[in-house]
Amino acid sequence: MYYDNETVTYLNGKWQLATDSQAGLYQQTFHYGNGVFEGIRSYATNHGTQILRAEAHYERLLYSAKTMHIDINHSVEELVELSYQLLAKNNLQNAYIRPFVYTDEMLGLQANSQANVFICAWDWGQYFDAGALKLKVSPYCRPDPRSCHVDAKVSGHYVNSILAMKDAQVDGFDDALLLDQNGNVAEASGANFFLQKDDALYTPPKGHILPGITRTIVMELCAANGITVHEKFFKPEEIVNAQGAFLTGTAVEVKAVGTVGAHEFTTPWEETFGALLKNKFEKLVRNQKVNDKKFRVA
Repeated sequence: MYYDNETVTYLNGKWQLATDSQAGLYQQTFHYGNGVFEGIRSYATNHGTQILRAEAHYERLLYSAKTMHIDINHSVEELVELSYQLLAKNNLQNAYIRPFVYTDEMLGLQANSQANVFICAWDWGQYFDAGALKLKVSPYCRPDPRSCHVDAKVSGHYVNSILAMKDAQVDGFDDALLLDQNGNVAEASGANFFLQKDDALYTPPKGHILPGITRTIVMELCAANGITVHEKFFKPEEIVNAQGAFLTGTAVEVKAVGTVGAHEFTTPWEETFGALLKNKFEKLVRNQKVNDKKFRVA
């Protein structure tokens, strides 16, 4: 799925085949999860292949590395250029790009600052199957922000997501909706959550979530289309009688939510803000005409 015998990757300054890219079993990241990564999409547009918000993604990668005391000797501009070269070498347009930074061999718990930079890409279509998602309110909560940097994209954090996703799927759901340590809605296993209620959108504020780059784009689209967005805490009970909901993220893009637990929404998806924003988002990524207007937070 991810590579074949001709796939080219980047690793520590060298272009090499994916089948030749190797890392040792004694890497600290492999044992303790202190690597950092990004998920980035590129799209075929009328102006050629364009990477969506490449700079923002790589700024976050460098921030994530800093939180884990990992030194990356690449600038944002260098990483963006490497990503375009990677797409060209693999003849990819509509692709998913995965930069991954891992540390050297060491099995102690002292922070290892040495960075190994790996970048790969593959043709990855829809993250979920077609149709609206069924979400389960998860028994697992998001990590407490006092225990780690929840706004950094750190490999080890995703153990939480894997457990929540598996629990949801065992019970017949598509994904999990996790709460924070105070019982407020936080996010799905790998995407941000928006709820439509009383003709406005509600989304959890920063501090207990990974604030996604697609989330930012959607909020910009809301401002451009006169949709009010409230960034505030809310309980899962407030989902009852809501008009609709959707997820946002690089992998899922803008994805309809059909139910949360046993609760269905009062408005058909096609008539919700989510459907409008999904349409606007798809047009935006193909044309790369990003509206930089500031979003409203009420």
